[in-house]
Amino acid sequence: MSISSTKILDHIVHLTPPGSVEQASNQFRQLGFTYGVYLELISFTHPPSYYPPGSPDRKARDSHRWSSKPLGWIDFAFLGNGALTGDNRISDIINERAKKEGSGVAYAPELAGGRQRPDGKVLKWVISAPSVASQGPLPFFCGDVTPREWRVCGSSCLNSLFINSFNSIKVPSEPPSNINHPSTAHGILHVLLLTSSETFDSLLRQFTSVVGSPPISSTDSEVAWQLEAINERGNGPQLILKVDQSEREADFVQEVGTGIFEVAFSTESREGSADTPYGKIVWTPAP
Repeated sequence: MSISSTKILDHIVHLTPPGSVEQASNQFRQLGFTYGVYLELISFTHPPSYYPPGSPDRKARDSHRWSSKPLGWIDFAFLGNGALTGDNRISDIINERAKKEGSGVAYAPELAGGRQRPDGKVLKWVISAPSVASQGPLPFFCGDVTPREWRVCGSSCLNSLFINSFNSIKVPSEPPSNINHPSTAHGILHVLLLTSSETFDSLLRQFTSVVGSPPISSTDSEVAWQLEAINERGNGPQLILKVDQSEREADFVQEVGTGIFEVAFSTESREGSADTPYGKIVWTPAP
């Protein structure tokens, strides 16, 4: 894949309560949308203390990228280009941009990844992630080596899920597809991250280096970037960085630090919001 854009939203990760996805430890399910973006629901069946200290399972559990994250929205990924070597790696593109802009962002060298599906098909991808020094709210990149449709559940996905709210995640017996939802959601409108006033300016510069374009709107406490759509349907979502304003938002920043506070979905008809213990969601009818 020859993509060199660094602002295409690929998926958003949600850590669910144990058992919500009805699979083994650190497995996942996908919620797809017609606009191409998807949600990845993951669940750790057991806490780290379940595994014997020093055991391979304990080491794997402790070293997992999301091992210490609280329940809720925990991460998001942009679409990479699958380049593991050469001069078109996502890490090189961002690091060169960050060097010129002086934002301090650094992405680590790419790592190869993959898995085997239950039907035997082998998937391969390349991960571009912030270096240890830059880890935090910045996105990672997943670039497909094999076709993206092999990795992303579509209308024929076997592990189909419907979503109405995070208070009722369930597996229907005979879903027509995993991109049709009772909420009529068909895409992502925005991903909103909260941060403190002390970190707002530095994060603004860092996200600008990652996205590769200036914000489309900016105030002293909120900034937004326009992302690109993953396919030709609809407009791309926005990435919003905001300083906490309300008591609820301040509590979130105090507990989580900078992180995803809210995800807004574009719908055919549903309107409203739900502020659950596992993340805030907003439904907005498309124009």
